[in-house]
Amino acid sequence: MNRVRHLGRRKGRRPAMHAAMVIALGFLIIILTGAVLLALPVSARSGEPTDFLDALFTATSATCVTGLVTVGTATHWSGFGQVVILLLIQIGGLGFMSLASIASFLTRRTITLRERMVMSAGLNLTENAGIVRLTRRVLLGTFAFEGVGAVLLATRFIPRVGLWQGIKMGVFHSISAFCNAGFDLVGTPDNPFASLTGYADDLVVNLTIMALIVIGGLGFFVWGDIWDKRRFRRLRLHTKLVLVTTTFLLCAGFVLTLFFEWGNPQTLGTMPVQDKVLAAAFQSVTLRTAGFNTIDQGALTGPSQAVACLLMMIGGSPGSTAGGIKTVTAAVLVLSAISALRGRTTVAAFGRTIVSRSIMNAVTMMIMGGTLSLTGACVISYVENVPFGVCLFESVSAFATVGLSMGLTPTLHALSRLILILLMYLGRVGVLTLGVAVLMRHREPPKMQYPDADVMVG
Repeated sequence: MNRVRHLGRRKGRRPAMHAAMVIALGFLIIILTGAVLLALPVSARSGEPTDFLDALFTATSATCVTGLVTVGTATHWSGFGQVVILLLIQIGGLGFMSLASIASFLTRRTITLRERMVMSAGLNLTENAGIVRLTRRVLLGTFAFEGVGAVLLATRFIPRVGLWQGIKMGVFHSISAFCNAGFDLVGTPDNPFASLTGYADDLVVNLTIMALIVIGGLGFFVWGDIWDKRRFRRLRLHTKLVLVTTTFLLCAGFVLTLFFEWGNPQTLGTMPVQDKVLAAAFQSVTLRTAGFNTIDQGALTGPSQAVACLLMMIGGSPGSTAGGIKTVTAAVLVLSAISALRGRTTVAAFGRTIVSRSIMNAVTMMIMGGTLSLTGACVISYVENVPFGVCLFESVSAFATVGLSMGLTPTLHALSRLILILLMYLGRVGVLTLGVAVLMRHREPPKMQYPDADVMVG
């Protein structure tokens, strides 16, 4: 009997670990393929091969939907190179299995159980039920939102740069915003990393980009739940936590940015009141792992930098195009702290008790994200001889796949760039893989229960 149970456990664990391994290796192959393509002479405007480390950095940033760059996207890469980057962003945002499923839908081929498990893992779901129907919704919703966004943005870009370039920029920025990537085509030879600073007062561009970022960062599961239930009280606990936490973070980021930057002449100080409000709102939204910016990140005050690091680390929601430790993780940690302060032994929200496994996962994600970001910042600060605060900003931005920079990334040496590449990969794939391995593996009661014991904490 023991032998049978042992074999059952091993067999139950294989599919989850297989799905996790497929995702990790799949992203790695896509990154390396993208790097090889970007290193080709045809990918650069100059017609010369791009340094492979720059190509690898860009491919990792695009596939992991980050937005950190070492060379200007608009000024360095040719049309072919920009198409490669856009494809990497779309693949990285939706997951390669979600996009690969299009062929199965068109040919009416049956999707196997193993493929369903990888699709579920790619969307950060813990079960396979209804995954095919959800994937269809994800693909249709994604292309619909990106299409509408492209049209709205094109109406603002065309008058400035012409018909073809305006359409191209509309499509590129819409996909980049929805996938929370932060890549842009606005840079010039004089200012290759301008991002959207030239559109800080453009209401249509700002609102469209913000809407795409928020929708992409809510999570595919949340879309389906809202579409099916329609009323807040009928939504699942996960969706309620996502919506409430997202709203709170957006409002808090807006108020704090407005407060700390109101009189800063290098950011909001010289703007009219209405532009200050718009720029502060955009800053709050883009910190949800988007990577676009309409104000100079290197000119932020100290408190604003701290707020930015916190919001970047939290990021978007599970199963979305965004990164970070996720909104639900932050919500569970806060609810756990509130319960402890009230002397309660369980954690509850909206009339539901949160299981201990979710609390353990939240603590794990927080420790993992904080440790990796701090370690990366320490090493970069030592190697580059740069203040720790600036390095922490870049490190958190990389791990949380945000893409905002205080101007340090393009100046980094090879070792520091490799550290950011590793952080981007772990932030997009490592956390996801860990979640799959922890959440989807076969659960069974422990063989023995040890006696309880109290320890002194605090």
